[in-house]
Amino acid sequence: MNKELVEIIRDQTVILLHNVKIAILTCDLEYVLCDMPLWKHVYHALHSCDQWFINPNSCPAEPPFHEPGLNSLDVQSNAALSRETLLAYYEQIRGKIQNYLGALQDEDLPKKPDHCPYTRMALILGQYRHLYAHLGNINATTMLQTGRWPRVVGLDGNLSRGLYE
Repeated sequence: MNKELVEIIRDQTVILLHNVKIAILTCDLEYVLCDMPLWKHVYHALHSCDQWFINPNSCPAEPPFHEPGLNSLDVQSNAALSRETLLAYYEQIRGKIQNYLGALQDEDLPKKPDHCPYTRMALILGQYRHLYAHLGNINATTMLQTGRWPRVVGLDGNLSRGLYE
């Protein structure tokens, strides 16, 4: 069994998720983007990752604070999620993904999970695309408000620097 490709994916996923955490820590969660507060954009991105990174057809239980439409950027919500709630959900997802990638083998990447029309590799890459699209939007609002660039870790994987460039 080979894990060479999975190790590359694991390393890059650590960086991706670190960038998500920086966005959560630096953005103004009440800033309204396209008629929705940023906390909702963050939750939408996290919820999608939770549902789609591994297998959308074996979805985990919704988080205890979830309510119908909370993850949709097309539905107004009465609830509001705090930074602490979003960070706790982020940590839960991060742990789940780390465990998943720890058990995955290279041979599993071109295979489809049970009852899923997509390969494992397509699901992973789809979430990379989705998360980075939302991170760009979220980080852009921080740049507009503060004039500062939230730290975005690149290929080198240097996670040790601060929250801003």
